[in-house]
Amino acid sequence: MSGRPIALITGGSRGVGAAIARALAPTHDLLVGGRESTALLEICDELGARPWPVELTDERAVAEAAADIDRLDVLVHSAGVARLGSIAELPVQVWREAFEVNVTAVAGLTRLLLPALRSARGHVVLINSGSGKRVSPGWAAYAASKFALRAFADALRQEESPALRVTTVYPGRVDTDMQRAVREHEGGDYDPAEFLTPASVARLVVAAVTATDDALVTEIEVRPAGPVR
Repeated sequence: MSGRPIALITGGSRGVGAAIARALAPTHDLLVGGRESTALLEICDELGARPWPVELTDERAVAEAAADIDRLDVLVHSAGVARLGSIAELPVQVWREAFEVNVTAVAGLTRLLLPALRSARGHVVLINSGSGKRVSPGWAAYAASKFALRAFADALRQEESPALRVTTVYPGRVDTDMQRAVREHEGGDYDPAEFLTPASVARLVVAAVTATDDALVTEIEVRPAGPVR
């Protein structure tokens, strides 16, 4: 790593995470997190980044990987899962997975990296969702996990201020593989033009982490400009 600020992006091999990695690459040295895959290696080769291939729900693996990080300027939590279905039909395993990936893994990794973040007076960015502010039928497990993620971010901001900055981003629907799976579940057609681009979300993340010292960006909410679905 050079003398530039260091950023770790989870879920960085595709979608919004990959877009954030590309947006931060000109100004930051990157650790790009994701499951070990060709996609992870490809984006790291593209950006000159260091791969961080860690299964975030494996507590021991996360602890071992985090132990080597002694300074961290930006931590972006972009990894997440969305499993849809009514409360009547969703098995308890789906609820467990939603909270394990979308909340517990986030809390665990953040806790391990707090010394490195404090050392840099760093910035934690959490990619939430519109479902972290409002609930729709069929989205109960996902929305509940995102409401919990919102609470985690708010508590972290209060506990660690002013040493750390904490920003939550609430995107509307984004053109990603996850969105394709959602639309398939909903039985609708998929038109990328109806959704935000990952790059649009990434630009907002850059705006938050490059804000001047007198400005704390606590929340950003963004929706597609087209008709609301």
